[in-house]
Amino acid sequence: MEALVYLIPAALFLGMLGLGAFFWALKSGQFEDLDGAAMRILLDDPVIDPTDEETEAEKDP
Repeated sequence: MEALVYLIPAALFLGMLGLGAFFWALKSGQFEDLDGAAMRILLDDPVIDPTDEETEAEKDP
């Protein structure tokens, strides 16, 4: 029974900490575009031609 004196406040503190982290993530926009990340994995990466030795400095006049 004596352990409950420490465990209950610790559990309440950790629960409030998790709830605070969730509300912070919600406020900062972490859950705004859930479908975008799921669809980005399906897109192909752009193909880079390894034989193209033209540098960025040469491309811009």
